[in-house]
Amino acid sequence: QVQLVESGGGSVQAGGSLTLSCAASELSFRWNCMGWFRQAPGKEREGGAVIDSDSAAYADSVQGRFTISLDNFKRIVYLQMTNLRPEDPAMYYCASRGGRCDGTDLLRGDRFDSWGQGTQVPVSS
Repeated sequence: QVQLVESGGGSVQAGGSLTLSCAASELSFRWNCMGWFRQAPGKEREGGAVIDSDSAAYADSVQGRFTISLDNFKRIVYLQMTNLRPEDPAMYYCASRGGRCDGTDLLRGDRFDSWGQGTQVPVSS
């Protein structure tokens, strides 16, 4: 059974940077699509970034500021966040599904069948 455990959340000022980690067990990055999603209070969940062994894709809201990456040896998915904005605070979730990522994954969190417990990222202005 796939287990995803996020870490790295914490308070940061607007304009600052933070890196989230997602440790994945019982999972091969080679055959799976990994994603970072976020949900702010009172808002719907939204996709931030997805990645597989070939490519990555980003939501417009984070493009150029966030970077998703894989450490295949450690089985960790990272989300490097820079230039954080007041609209970025949310609970950030790591997710996985079988198969390569495609262009709809950022909009289709329902396609992901394994989720972590989330890590909170508040941003102070």
